[in-house]
Amino acid sequence: MVWSLIRRVRAAPGLPVPGRCAPGRHVLATERLLLFTPRHRLDVAAALAACADAEAQRWLGTQADQVVPDPGTRRALLRWRPAGDDGRRVPRLLAEPFVPGPDDPMFLVCVRRSDLSYAGALELDHRSGEMGGWLAPGCRGQGLGAELFQAGLTLAHTHAGLATVRAGAEPGNTASRRALAHAGLVPDRGPRRHTLPDGRVVDAVWHRHDTTAASRCR
Repeated sequence: MVWSLIRRVRAAPGLPVPGRCAPGRHVLATERLLLFTPRHRLDVAAALAACADAEAQRWLGTQADQVVPDPGTRRALLRWRPAGDDGRRVPRLLAEPFVPGPDDPMFLVCVRRSDLSYAGALELDHRSGEMGGWLAPGCRGQGLGAELFQAGLTLAHTHAGLATVRAGAEPGNTASRRALAHAGLVPDRGPRRHTLPDGRVVDAVWHRHDTTAASRCR
């Protein structure tokens, strides 16, 4: 059902089209979000800027070398639109193509379909089936988290061929837990403690989603 809806949506001019994936690159959409494997370094930089604020880092614990520390730089990156799609000339460094590694987790940047503004990112480890994601400050509290995780389930079940998807969160992260539940994930057993990328050890609760019809995109 989700895939049939995604096949009918239309992307903005110049952006990847849902349903037209390529080796190592994926494109999908929800009602309000378009998600795709980054094409340029700007996409990656904006995705990292979307989760560099203190509220997001409280839960994510990103490694220090991947955090955009300056608030002004974060705002500037999030004001851009995907390279070449708003008519502005992108700085040469940020315009360089992004090439995902063959063993890297699946990483998709997401933009709002209404105005192409950067909205966040989605990560999926195609080996363990663990999923994660985040939204930019201006995109929180609007129900987009459920759409983001619904897209993650589609990516896992109909693009990566995974029958089971799992996601962890801290017990106090009610926004993420609510979004996971609205996306269709149910409580699951798992390790009660989790080590974040920055080394912090936190309490954890787990969620999962299963399908009997896993497949891969062409």
